[in-house]
Amino acid sequence: MSGLAAYLRSSVGKKKLVGLSGLGIVGFTLVHMAGNLLLFVGPDAYNQYSHALVSNPAIYLAEAGLVGIFLLHIVLTVQLTMHNRASRPQAYAMSARGSKATSFAAKTAILSGLLLLAFVVLHLWTFKYGEFYPATVKGVEMRDIHRLVVEKFQEPLYVGWYLLCLLLLGMHLSHGVSASFQSLGLFAANHPKLKLLGWTAATVIAGGFILQPLLIFFGVIQF
Repeated sequence: MSGLAAYLRSSVGKKKLVGLSGLGIVGFTLVHMAGNLLLFVGPDAYNQYSHALVSNPAIYLAEAGLVGIFLLHIVLTVQLTMHNRASRPQAYAMSARGSKATSFAAKTAILSGLLLLAFVVLHLWTFKYGEFYPATVKGVEMRDIHRLVVEKFQEPLYVGWYLLCLLLLGMHLSHGVSASFQSLGLFAANHPKLKLLGWTAATVIAGGFILQPLLIFFGVIQF
């Protein structure tokens, strides 16, 4: 057990944990995005989906687990970044170019991650603790979260802020997914499939989220 603890405290072990926690967060965002597409099915479908989630007693355990995964991912990423900078106090005289060059998404991963954390907090504040509209679906009283979402996605400033953060999410995913697979040893560094995996995840997840406010704001989908 002490050997495992020592391994997890090492740089290699921390990279594995960052990779696993990162993929866990990716899985959550993918499921969340897919669930949100029920917005376009209709108010009843979306409200029933939301009610099923919040009325499940296991939601508190799931939320605690998600918070733990987020914190683990953030703390270990910051620790590894600080360790890497401390071990190389002087920058290289010449930056790598071509396939070995560090992408902009990788260079700004810490910053984009912190901005996304702020977005998540504000997002929760807006929708979980926002205006409560009552609704009744098939005889069951529940919150009309669909109405709140549609209202927010008709506000220009909120939509602009939302889209900016989702573009940051896409950029973060494009690097994070490929880095996670590399950290777990599933692909060698600079393997061509790494970028493909990263950009596929970024396009599907961020793109799916971005579609929602755009279609509502421009009236393509009306209720």
